[in-house]
Amino acid sequence: MKAAILSWMIALTGLAVPQAAWAQPGVRLDTQMFVERVTTDVNGRSRRLLASADRVAPGDQLIVIVHWRNDGSAPLRDQAVVRPLPRGAQIDPTDPTMQVSVDGGAHWGRMEQLWLPTPLGGTRRAVAADVTHVRWSLPQAVPPGHAGRLSYRATMR
Repeated sequence: MKAAILSWMIALTGLAVPQAAWAQPGVRLDTQMFVERVTTDVNGRSRRLLASADRVAPGDQLIVIVHWRNDGSAPLRDQAVVRPLPRGAQIDPTDPTMQVSVDGGAHWGRMEQLWLPTPLGGTRRAVAADVTHVRWSLPQAVPPGHAGRLSYRATMR
């Protein structure tokens, strides 16, 4: 358990790296992470609450929100937002606009398009636990000052 918490803290510090290290020139990225907690109210109805992700445990449902903004002076064309997955998180890859990588960002695609080598020399289809990075393509042309928000869900392993 302590090892899981330590690896999570290391992952969080990686997200605190200055955004220029992760973003293309002119794009500002800010990431927020929450744990989704399901509780029951006094009437017996389920309530979903978002809590700070400073303490996570295996099985916790994460919601990661990436805010992007064109801080440059020219429109952005053919740009993508790329984010590493927090260590120990397994993504929910159901978003049709999101591409994933299982090799640190060298190759991209939908889950059903990605394959990995096996120890015996064969290949296998990639699964959610293999994902290392996520990517979304920005709209065709993003004028200066325009911003947006992207999000994905993941489960702590």
